Amino acid sequence: MPEPLEMAVQTGRAPALKFLIENGSYFSNMVSSFPTMSVTIDSSLLTGTYADKHRVPGLNWFDDSKKEIINYGTGFRETFRLGIRRSVHNMLYRLNNEHLSSKVTTIFEDLASMGIPSASINSFVYRGNTPKRLHVPRLFSTLTRFEDGEWITNTPPIFSLGLFSKLRPWGYTPQIAAGSDKYTTRELQHLIRKNNLPGFTFCIFQDMDFRIHFKGPMDIKGIAKIDREIQKILSMYSSWKEALNRNVWMVMGDNGHSSTGTKYREFIIDLRKILKEYRIARIQRKVHEKDQLVLCVNQRMAYIYLLDKNLSMSSIIERLKSDQRIDIIAWKEKDSVHIASGMKEGSLHYCPTGEYTDVYNQSWRMEGNHDLLDLNVTNDKKLSYGDYPDALARVYSALHSHSGRFIVVNAKPGCDFKAQSTPFHLSGAAHGSLHKQESLVPLVIAGTTEKPTLPRHVDMKEFILRIVSKQSKS
Repeated sequence: MPEPLEMAVQTGRAPALKFLIENGSYFSNMVSSFPTMSVTIDSSLLTGTYADKHRVPGLNWFDDSKKEIINYGTGFRETFRLGIRRSVHNMLYRLNNEHLSSKVTTIFEDLASMGIPSASINSFVYRGNTPKRLHVPRLFSTLTRFEDGEWITNTPPIFSLGLFSKLRPWGYTPQIAAGSDKYTTRELQHLIRKNNLPGFTFCIFQDMDFRIHFKGPMDIKGIAKIDREIQKILSMYSSWKEALNRNVWMVMGDNGHSSTGTKYREFIIDLRKILKEYRIARIQRKVHEKDQLVLCVNQRMAYIYLLDKNLSMSSIIERLKSDQRIDIIAWKEKDSVHIASGMKEGSLHYCPTGEYTDVYNQSWRMEGNHDLLDLNVTNDKKLSYGDYPDALARVYSALHSHSGRFIVVNAKPGCDFKAQSTPFHLSGAAHGSLHKQESLVPLVIAGTTEKPTLPRHVDMKEFILRIVSKQSKS
């Protein structure tokens, strides 16, 4: 996140990042996607679209067509009850081969069509054009649904994902499905050492997310640890300056975190208690025809699905409005998005294309209380955003990301949602929500003077393709 990163740089804890910032460009206000969960964010980064186009709604969602909860691994208790084999299969295979929309293309696919190779290291969103046979070690084959412990998926030409696909034949990975920060570094160093860096390489350092959940957002030590890995990578060249001459480097956060409170009753929003008069599906069994609701929590954001056709949306919304810790309640009716709140009075409804124009050059038709999304509106109908960056597009995308009749709820800072067996983060930090604490992340670019058109994750694909295309022609 911007504040701890800037503090780490100013206090000398992050010399590599300081070097990249001083010799490049720094942006502190890059807008993430919504919900601010890893698979949705990575899908937006790699496809240049929000979830209404790439169709990956979150880490936890409900597939209405198959009456199935889709979970990519949210926490041990919840994953165990849903079925570990099912969640692993969702994350490793179905995410890329079934759920990520075939109507959008990834950076890897676009570069392949341009004849430019690419690489993915440590990312669960990896779809490319190269069929690759991945192998599951016999010890872990019981955790997957693949026959004989092998399956074929489409990846970039160079692909690394934990034990399933390694660039270094004898490389050690301490985790089953993905590598640690040190693993990512060693895989990237291997490409540099072999002079095999392709036109674009996408690497994920994921250890810091786990640390912040327990230690809070201002964890400078975590930034210092990642900086040491970046130092190792830059030092593969004769000098750090030479590293900039040879490559364009980008370091970016995926999402921020919001500090969570210490008292369970005050800061944990148990949706089962708020909606206790309804029949809520149990996650350890298949959805029953008598079930009225399905709850899918993404930490500080949640989807509430109405399965009972006779159940009115308004009755659920009124229940949710009774809890002042829920700052945004959103649902769709025909072509419009409707907003209510447990914290503020009034309502707001809007749809794309209208007389209001926002700072991202998007136009909207809108009516109601602008304060519900903390919108700043001028007399000439120009829109800017306060606590919820790019809120209109991001809420719209979540509500149009998959089929079904559902409500989106967003928790106010300090609070975390809970349903059956979902993990929560008292006295630490959490993400998932629309709030700027989780939505605004830093970006460092060095080795080029080029800049993204707009400071959002969804604008990075166009930017990267532009740079790589120019590099390949020079």
